[in-house]
Amino acid sequence: MTDTDQAVHQDAAEQAETAPEPQAAESKVAQSKPAEPVLTKKQAEALALKVEAALLTTDRPMTAAKLSDLLGEVGAKAVQDAADELNKVYEKSGRSFRIEKVAGGLQVLTLPMYADVLSELHKSRAQTRLSPAAMETLAIVAYQQPIMRAQIESIRGVACGEVLRSLMDRHMVKIVGRAEEIGRPMLYGTTKGFLEAFGLSGIKDLPKVEKSKVPHL
Repeated sequence: MTDTDQAVHQDAAEQAETAPEPQAAESKVAQSKPAEPVLTKKQAEALALKVEAALLTTDRPMTAAKLSDLLGEVGAKAVQDAADELNKVYEKSGRSFRIEKVAGGLQVLTLPMYADVLSELHKSRAQTRLSPAAMETLAIVAYQQPIMRAQIESIRGVACGEVLRSLMDRHMVKIVGRAEEIGRPMLYGTTKGFLEAFGLSGIKDLPKVEKSKVPHL
């Protein structure tokens, strides 16, 4: 064996001795990730009250991570656990609301059985309600997205340019891309504002209906 070969073998041996074992490396990575603090019963109860106060004073969903930062970085899991415990209290005491997951966040919402009461209470907001044409167009976009304007008009049987613009102004619909068609027409889809307005966690939570075929143009 030449001197060069001996040097190569020696370097390889030294690297093998100094290289960390795979399991040890993984263990170090796991240890570097800070674990969420374990809360005492008293701390958990105090956190629940803070979560409740924060959610009752906002009209938009807040993620568990954002609430965690707001409340002193107690951990997103602790915030979600607090919300779950609050819901148990609400159910046990017969409250008219729950903390629900909406658009990726948490929000206090009234139970569906009180919809009629709230509808009467908020009649003054009638002018902000969507027209039948807007609701029909929004439903088509929600269930068929991503979808071209021409396809929406083919389903409805009427032009919908103005309706689409009004839905975009209300932040219910947005342009999500372009179709692989001649002229690269725009594709439309729903927004996070749509999920918030209808109290949905995601598109998968839309009521199940028989999905019609989108016409090919």
